[in-house]
Amino acid sequence: MADEQDLLQLENLCKQLYETADGNVRAEAEKALVSFANSPDCLNKCQLLLERGNSAYAQLLAATTLTKMVYRPNSTLPLEQRVDIRNYVLNYLATRPKLTHYVSQALVQLFARITKYGWFDVLKDDYIFRDAVSDVVKFIQSNSTHHVMIGVQLLSQLVCEMNQVSESEASRSLTKHRKIASSFRDTQLFEIFQLACTLLRSAAGNIKSLDFNDSNQHSLLSHSLRLAHNCLTFDFIGTSTDESSDDLCTVQIPTSWRSAFLDVSTMELYFDLYSVLPTSLSPLALSCLVQIASVRRSLFNNTERAKFINHLVIGVQGILENPLGLSDPNNYHEFCRLLARLKSNYQLGELVKVDNYSEAIKLIAEFTITSLRMWQFAPNSVHYLLSLWQRMVASVPYVKATEPHMLETYTPEVTKAYITSRLESVHVVVRDQVEDPLDDHGMIAQQLEQLSTIGRCEYEKTCSLLVQLFDESAQRYQERIPAGPSPELAIEEGRLTWLVYIIGSVIGGRVSFASTDEHDAMDGELVCRVLQLMNLTDSRLSQVGCEKLDLAILSFFEQFRKIYVGDQVQKTSKVYRTLSEVLGLSDESMVLSVFIGKIITNLKFWGRSEQIISKTLQLLSDLSVGYSSVRKLVKLEAVQFLLNNHTSEHFPFLGINNGAGGGPGDMRCRTTFYTALGRLLLVDLGEDEERFYRFMVPLTSHFESVGSLLANTNVSVNMEDAKRSLIGLARDLRGITFAFSNKTSYMMLFDWFYPSFTPVLQRAVELWFHDPSVTTPILKLFTELAQNRSQRLQFDVSSPNGILLFREISKMICCYGSRILTIGDIPKDRLYPIKLKGVSICFAMLKAALCGNYVNFGVFRLYGDSALDDVLSMFVKLLLSVSQSDLLDYPKLSQNYYGLLECLAQDHMTFISNLEPQVFLYILSSISEGLTALDTMVCTGCCATLDNIITYLFRRLINKKKQAANQVPDSEHFLRILEVHPEILQQMLSTVLNIIMFEDCRNQWSMSRPLLGLILLNEEYFNKLRGNIISSQPVDKQEAMANCFQNLMDGVERSLLAKNRDRFTQSLSVFRRDINDSLKAPSNSPSSDMMNYG
Repeated sequence: MADEQDLLQLENLCKQLYETADGNVRAEAEKALVSFANSPDCLNKCQLLLERGNSAYAQLLAATTLTKMVYRPNSTLPLEQRVDIRNYVLNYLATRPKLTHYVSQALVQLFARITKYGWFDVLKDDYIFRDAVSDVVKFIQSNSTHHVMIGVQLLSQLVCEMNQVSESEASRSLTKHRKIASSFRDTQLFEIFQLACTLLRSAAGNIKSLDFNDSNQHSLLSHSLRLAHNCLTFDFIGTSTDESSDDLCTVQIPTSWRSAFLDVSTMELYFDLYSVLPTSLSPLALSCLVQIASVRRSLFNNTERAKFINHLVIGVQGILENPLGLSDPNNYHEFCRLLARLKSNYQLGELVKVDNYSEAIKLIAEFTITSLRMWQFAPNSVHYLLSLWQRMVASVPYVKATEPHMLETYTPEVTKAYITSRLESVHVVVRDQVEDPLDDHGMIAQQLEQLSTIGRCEYEKTCSLLVQLFDESAQRYQERIPAGPSPELAIEEGRLTWLVYIIGSVIGGRVSFASTDEHDAMDGELVCRVLQLMNLTDSRLSQVGCEKLDLAILSFFEQFRKIYVGDQVQKTSKVYRTLSEVLGLSDESMVLSVFIGKIITNLKFWGRSEQIISKTLQLLSDLSVGYSSVRKLVKLEAVQFLLNNHTSEHFPFLGINNGAGGGPGDMRCRTTFYTALGRLLLVDLGEDEERFYRFMVPLTSHFESVGSLLANTNVSVNMEDAKRSLIGLARDLRGITFAFSNKTSYMMLFDWFYPSFTPVLQRAVELWFHDPSVTTPILKLFTELAQNRSQRLQFDVSSPNGILLFREISKMICCYGSRILTIGDIPKDRLYPIKLKGVSICFAMLKAALCGNYVNFGVFRLYGDSALDDVLSMFVKLLLSVSQSDLLDYPKLSQNYYGLLECLAQDHMTFISNLEPQVFLYILSSISEGLTALDTMVCTGCCATLDNIITYLFRRLINKKKQAANQVPDSEHFLRILEVHPEILQQMLSTVLNIIMFEDCRNQWSMSRPLLGLILLNEEYFNKLRGNIISSQPVDKQEAMANCFQNLMDGVERSLLAKNRDRFTQSLSVFRRDINDSLKAPSNSPSSDMMNYG
């Protein structure tokens, strides 16, 4: 009776969770159901809930709870129990035809999970879970549509499950996942694919008798197509490609599948299905064709490949000749993907040899042109069409075939269609107020990059079209300016914006080996027109400006700079001749003056446009990097004006009340601005202190005014202004500090900054420690000051500046840290910006100071200076306030923490050995977690840190060395902690050994360094671990595994001397190779799971 009550209560809780609108009731129900999932009698109750079948929600709960139990890492269900659950699920699905779809889906998921999890489990000398396909085939062989559909769903989900690393599996070995997936691929996958093809052939044969309005028949076909698609998208060789790059990848079909692809009927099946299925199903058939078209080239010999591609092109041509189905957006999208695969997988020389190439390329060109003209229909698919043409045009120089490729005929038409369709879109955007494609900067950049190659084919035609369209639009634009703003003027601005973007793109597509003087002269014609248009628009900026057009002009400048400005460019280019004749710009210096003129104009007039300011400053920054161009720039009057007048009067974006949003985020670009100015100043600065101080006058006056405001705490009226001024100053100074990369300039900056202005920044952190918009720029400035970039911090022997700088860094970290720790509970979504970001920057700052090699840290204790002790103590407090999960969840925090830890373990082991036990255990635990991190930098840093700790510990145990005077005594706590908790180092030993033996170890050398010390400190545990691994092997492999371990330690002494370490590292490399060879070799008997050890 109690059970009955419990089950009713569970069903009621499920109802509350899924149906109640009240959030509190839902939260309580969720809490109760989580505790149910962890209760000891959970398994039994799940079965009872399924048996009752009163509530679909309760059945869903039972299925999902059982799935979690199967994957629970620390409490695996016994094998017999899992076999029972698997059989129960299959029986349940077979006997209950009217299950709600989400319940049947959850049970199908449970079956797939349990099968994958037990793939290597052996019961009575049999891989008990590998007969999944034969079990499921029984469903498919029944005559019931429902049972066939369940069978197909089971197989489809199983293929999906085998192919992906689920979240619940993330804690398990990736190599184990690959081992299971590879075994499944080799033993079951082809059979499943053939089964899917058989089902689809059967459907295609009976197509006239099928009723697509019948949901069962429709679903069966849909699931069968998905099953085939899942088989074709399987990750055959474990490359785990990112799905976003899917359209560039090859399908690595195993050689054993050759027969299916040599048989033309496989490909024809999917073309036939596309032609007869309704639009709700046909996109899936095309998706399968996309994968079939991408089968790896090496599966065929040349003759077979020619035959395959011939049939592929015939199928594509058939679709183009009857394009009715392509009016469906999903069909259209998949077909565009299929066209892109034609060139990504086959060479142009192979394509031109197909029987009907001339008809096919004509149809593809017409389809592309029509698609480009319909710019509002499926805009995301255009990428694939442009990709096809870009790849074909790029291949033209390498084609050896004698057959004509005909691209010179059709490519100009494609280019023309793209250009004219974009111009025609402007009228619709202005008239109907629809979404403007020009606002999607990512898409524009992608399409223009493709057009840059396409437009270079028959370049004369591209240029003459652009010149004609540009001249027409520019003339109409000039005629309409006097009348003031109007829709007609907006249309011409939009058209000119597109043309400027496209001109920049085709100029950026210049390839040195394929360009002629005539092409460069044409580039000159285009450049002249854009510069003339710029002069016209700039003259109107004091009254009105067009933001989109100016962004296009900046994009043009960026492309022009890459091709025609800089150290590698031939100055004899015909571009300069044309510019000289038309605009009087005879050399690079004069062109650079145009660049700087535009930069200054934008900075003056576009202060409120963050986009224009940031792109303008990026252009200035790029110009300030080149060796020859920066020296030419410095000689220009406009650049000297910049260096002498960098104030908000001349450049409003430097003002504190600028920015449409009013927030401090709009000041980020100031760092870029001052980095560029710093580089320009540095060219002729030398030791001229007077020039440096003259340059710093605006910053000096700002600092002094902010300092006086902060000193007078009673004045609260102007505090907001002071805050914004300070944020700007910190960003400005960081830019200058970054640019001053030599010793002389850095010393001038440091003498200007300290001790006059460091107290101002410290006071700001005291006042606004809770506001990251203030603290982040200040902390980043101090981190930059601490960086010994290009050895700029090699102070003179008589200079105390290194110690003074470190004291300021210590003060800043302690000042910020002591206050940020006083903030109470911070919501999870605000934790990183409010606290963890600042803590992360402090860790980076401390690491830069400790590793900079400009401070002798021994003198602090010698002279009773607490700066080092204070900052290390603050590091510990900050670290303990961060949870371990957060340390690994936030990549920047993770990298900065582990980088600092490596530095401390290398040079400050005495500090680590004197830590409180709970702190030391926390650090060891974080190292243990970091060893398995996905970020290779973190993992490598952890190995180095662990190596330093292990080496120190080993030496302490071997040599009881004498303590020097004035040195911090080595603590014995350190040794006692590890005596009480030997499992910590043992766990690390098994982790490192497991990664080296079974994982895809990308930093083997780093992993080998701490491993020897771990083995020498835990010899008994290592021998036990070795015994477990050997005994887990199949009997016929045990001797080989024992020999691997024997050879690993052969000739290795009980010491951590460099020579002995190197010998061990070499042995480990051989050991890993031998282990991998052993695992790949076929075995005569089933093995238990090796991955479970460690």
